[in-house]
Amino acid sequence: MITYTQASTSEELHQILELQQQNLPRNLTQKEQESDGFVTVEHTFAVLQEMNDECGHIIAKSDGKVVAYALCMHPKFAESIEILKPMFHEINKVVKGNLNYMVMGQICVAKSYRGKGVFRQLYTTMKAKLPLGMDTIITEVAVKNIRSLNAHLAVGFTELKRYSEDNLTKWVLIELK
Repeated sequence: MITYTQASTSEELHQILELQQQNLPRNLTQKEQESDGFVTVEHTFAVLQEMNDECGHIIAKSDGKVVAYALCMHPKFAESIEILKPMFHEINKVVKGNLNYMVMGQICVAKSYRGKGVFRQLYTTMKAKLPLGMDTIITEVAVKNIRSLNAHLAVGFTELKRYSEDNLTKWVLIELK
């Protein structure tokens, strides 16, 4: 049985980092990246903990082990992770002062749990656990991460804009209301 909750222990945060490591591009073949997707950001424990202290990350657990996660990233962390700074700059252009959003900082489902509705339930749980006053989830997906982009659109995300931060990496900024 899979349960969905917010991360509350150091062990859960370490398990998030383990799952993240397994799904970074450097640890996947090109074929795996194309068919299964990948994660882009590599978090430190300290930043992951600080983000979790502000708003608990959403996790799926099976037999006591984290098998999926969706990271909650309050806008106050806009300058905390270098690779995400351009995303926040683009969000600010689109939302124009409307600050009632939470950024989903990264989502990942363990390979053996994919295709079982876990992805959708992570977002359902995240929506239910948003801090008071926040009603929108915003994230970005690399255009080349087709599996992830399609999964996000399938659960109700809509496109806000496309942009390129360095003329190499193309991103799709999306929101879920």
